[in-house]
Amino acid sequence: MRKLIFLILITLFAAYAGWAERRPVGHYLSDLRSQVSVVQGQPGERGNLLAVQPELFTPDYQSAERLQLKFHAYLENARRQGLLNERTVVVFPEHVGTWLVASGEKPEVYAAADWPTAMDWMAASNPLKVARGWITARGDQRLTDTLFRMKAVDMAHDYQTLFGGLAHDFKVTVVAGSIVLPDPEVEDGELRPGTGQLYNVSLTFGPDGRPLGQPQRKVFPTRHELSYLNNGRGERLQVLDTPAGRLGVLIGTDSWYPDTYATLVEQRVELLAIPAALNQSGRWQQPWPGFDAELVPGDVRLAPNSLSNAEAWQRRAVGERL
Repeated sequence: MRKLIFLILITLFAAYAGWAERRPVGHYLSDLRSQVSVVQGQPGERGNLLAVQPELFTPDYQSAERLQLKFHAYLENARRQGLLNERTVVVFPEHVGTWLVASGEKPEVYAAADWPTAMDWMAASNPLKVARGWITARGDQRLTDTLFRMKAVDMAHDYQTLFGGLAHDFKVTVVAGSIVLPDPEVEDGELRPGTGQLYNVSLTFGPDGRPLGQPQRKVFPTRHELSYLNNGRGERLQVLDTPAGRLGVLIGTDSWYPDTYATLVEQRVELLAIPAALNQSGRWQQPWPGFDAELVPGDVRLAPNSLSNAEAWQRRAVGERL
């Protein structure tokens, strides 16, 4: 009887191990179409800013190659319309690189109804890696912390390959949205994760495909982000020399704080890119729910639901600060 139970356990373990190792890639027809939705300003010698608002679905993150195919098609369409030149700055959204954490996972991850369920599937299919990472995980959301650290090296590589490749192929400057990584740095031209706290960071790539400066940490994360991320206060914001001029980057809600603008002005900033994330279709026109941050800017006095998200961001963020 003991031998039978032992054999059953061995069989079950072998079946589980085999399931966990398999990473079948399903067929997926990605929509590569794009269109210009808003044009502001007049053509000039300084260049132009091209903001990309991609329509993304969970299967797009099954591999970095799928994302590359979609983003390459977007920029190719922009080039055909004469929107790209050597002084173009292309800006992708905040957290566009964060979901590379799901790259290379099992189909159950992409079919999950929500992020917590997807994390459970990732943990189930990476038992040994998760067990090792759990020991050193930080914060209250230990599984989230574990998964991002477990995938950090691959995420950093895919992020640089994807967005650095786009910058190189189209000979433009690319502000690569943002990505969550543990204490990352650029060393010898490569983005490398560290072992410290998780940060929401943005990296800019020049027309040669190489990183410009160091990863820019988000200074004022939202309350939700602070449940698993650290803030970047104490880190000096950078101004980067690009063919279009001296470029500053403020990630999302950092654009609501007057101190961030003052730091950039001190460094003679000429251009400003603000990669931000508003999930869900139509969110831009929905009522502004209020300021979701640990520290609220002292001069922001808006009642929740008193105006749309678009009005709040345009009037009280960049529109009022410049």
